[in-house]
Amino acid sequence: MNAADVAPDAQQARFPHELMYAAAQQYYLEDATQGDIAKRLGVSRATVSRLLTEARRQGIVEIRVHRPDTMADGPLADEVAHALDLRRVHLVPKVSGPALGPWLAPGVARALAGVGLESGDVVLVASGTTVYECAREGLGQFPGVTIAPAVGGQEEPQPWFQTNETTRILAERVGGVPAYLYAPALPGPELFYSLQHEPSVRRVMDLWARAKCALVGVGSAPLMRQMVPSLMPRDAESLRRAVGDVCMRVYDRDGAPVTYPGSERLVAAKPEELRRIPSVIAVAVGAEKVLSIVAGAKGGYFNELVTDTPTAEGLVAAAHQL
Repeated sequence: MNAADVAPDAQQARFPHELMYAAAQQYYLEDATQGDIAKRLGVSRATVSRLLTEARRQGIVEIRVHRPDTMADGPLADEVAHALDLRRVHLVPKVSGPALGPWLAPGVARALAGVGLESGDVVLVASGTTVYECAREGLGQFPGVTIAPAVGGQEEPQPWFQTNETTRILAERVGGVPAYLYAPALPGPELFYSLQHEPSVRRVMDLWARAKCALVGVGSAPLMRQMVPSLMPRDAESLRRAVGDVCMRVYDRDGAPVTYPGSERLVAAKPEELRRIPSVIAVAVGAEKVLSIVAGAKGGYFNELVTDTPTAEGLVAAAHQL
């Protein structure tokens, strides 16, 4: 038995560089199979797999995935940006299947890369399925960047309603530092008042004013959704004219704010706070979101957009009709 096959967990950190290099060179440059490499080096196939993993971890192997020119955002992205008066639009191919994250993540990664994030910068995240799913994907490395919620937590049990969970996941994935907001999205009057003076809550709310970037979803018309957050009363007459929301801030077709009972107590970044953030990246896809996106852009709730090609075509058509 070769020494490299002994005690794999402890041995993995002590593989000789020459052995890792030999395995990586044969596997990546000579197209040898792991079985062939195992025979040549006199080790097991399992050890070859560990050698290749450790070679990547130590930087002996670097893998780059180049985006083809055929996938460039191109004229359609420019047309959407012009129609909605956005700074930039990032397109991905048509999203299909129930999982949105893997499809949209490359566009979000490009958007974040363009922000120029540095250690100490602040990135806000909103609640919602789309942002939650994207946070679980590879979006790049931004060590030292602070990730903070832009909205308080909600009563619903699903993880995407809990911005602290999205914050934790995203910070872990990008190498950032999480800052948690221990407050409900819609507290009662007395709790709302006391939260304004709670130091841990105040620290996060103060981050909203100095954020360099925000990653937000775009909700469709509240009364048209299958699942409406419990903090939005379905019987509120004002919600009949609502077409979407960003950070739980509801708006009408013109992007003007729509209030409802209790909305004055929302623990969430306000529209004017979002407008002061240099890069607010909205992530949204689907025909049911077209009007919500158009109105949100009109209201200035975001200045960049990540979406897919069919949604982009719908946005151009809708913008020309309005």
